[in-house]
Amino acid sequence: MELRFAGAAAPAISEPKVAVVVRLFARAKDLAGTDCLELELSAPLTVGDVRRALLKQLPALEPLAHSLLAAVDAEYANDDHLVPSRGEVAFFPPVSGG
Repeated sequence: MELRFAGAAAPAISEPKVAVVVRLFARAKDLAGTDCLELELSAPLTVGDVRRALLKQLPALEPLAHSLLAAVDAEYANDDHLVPSRGEVAFFPPVSGG
């Protein structure tokens, strides 16, 4: 069954938005010129979606794009990890200790 709206176009269905705080550390912070920003993206949202949006907004981070590690709400996460609304996603270069 197909729905039709008389005399008007079908209303646009918009995806819900998710606000995410992004924190940057070390070289990522230096390249971006900031340590924190907020993005509003369409849900459902993964770390990979946040990474792509971040690189689009801050192309200076491109040299680190594939090596940045991520954490969601202080827990390491891969690009498939779902990000909750009002979640915090941190990106940082790999670190070594000694």
